[in-house]
Amino acid sequence: MKILPLLLLTFLALTAPAADKPYNETADAKHDIQQALAEAATNQTPVIIVFGANWCGDCLMLDAAMKSGASAPLFAKDFKVVKVDVGRFDKNEDVAKTYGVPLKKGIPAVAILSPKSEVLYVTKDGELSSARKMGDNGVYEFFKRVTAPVLHK
Repeated sequence: MKILPLLLLTFLALTAPAADKPYNETADAKHDIQQALAEAATNQTPVIIVFGANWCGDCLMLDAAMKSGASAPLFAKDFKVVKVDVGRFDKNEDVAKTYGVPLKKGIPAVAILSPKSEVLYVTKDGELSSARKMGDNGVYEFFKRVTAPVLHK
């Protein structure tokens, strides 16, 4: 009789809505980025590509900070954000290489692109791979610093 509740919990966990996961594991990253760049060209807003995975605690913390932390207004107002799933470092590696993002240095990793698809900034040394330790304020300070030149062009 103890196995029935365990099976029910397992079923519920497996059927939980995908909306809880910030990185769409079946998305076409190249298409999503091109769509974001098309919108960015119209609105003249930069694009931030966030490379990460749903199993990554630092990626989940960064996602939460971007949605509801001190950084949220910055992203909502001034950027188009695209999240790219890297799986277990076995997905979208070619996309990361296109923008010069060294995934092996750690995730989450970001590339900031101009509305004209020019690479303006890339995390090169795993700068966000300790997002949990940075906390909401640290994430905010990081993005404030690296986006200032982008927003004041």
